[in-house]
Amino acid sequence: MGATIRQNRHNYFVPKECLVKISNDTGYEPNVVVLDDGEIAQEARWERESIITLGKTIKLAVEVVSTNWRDDYLVKMADHESLGIQEYWIVDYLGLGGRRYIGSPKQPTITICNLVDGEYDLQQLRRDDRIQSPTFPELQLTVTQIFGAGI
Repeated sequence: MGATIRQNRHNYFVPKECLVKISNDTGYEPNVVVLDDGEIAQEARWERESIITLGKTIKLAVEVVSTNWRDDYLVKMADHESLGIQEYWIVDYLGLGGRRYIGSPKQPTITICNLVDGEYDLQQLRRDDRIQSPTFPELQLTVTQIFGAGI
């Protein structure tokens, strides 16, 4: 992601650490998060705690699915949507998610969630499907290439 940001001169960055606070009791540390450099000044807790509280600061959040796949597909998706995060990827490289999320038979899938009128539109991508990211429209990667890169 960092190379794409630099090559296309986006005003974004990928922090080494970042906690996305949904509420006083709930926060997540995404596997990858892309932040808007122009919005970061609005984040009162960023400088001293690396905490993001405003969805508009986050251009893209990526979660890699593990055995607790329900968290990524159910809980985190709903929380990211309610915070107003524009783009959320669920990277399920082992095909662990439920059939209603990745189809049957289960297979490795990337779900791209794009916020439209306050709700996520979902697009499931597999194998040679090309990633279509509103944040990074210049990406020319397929699902197979992303899984092969170990993202």
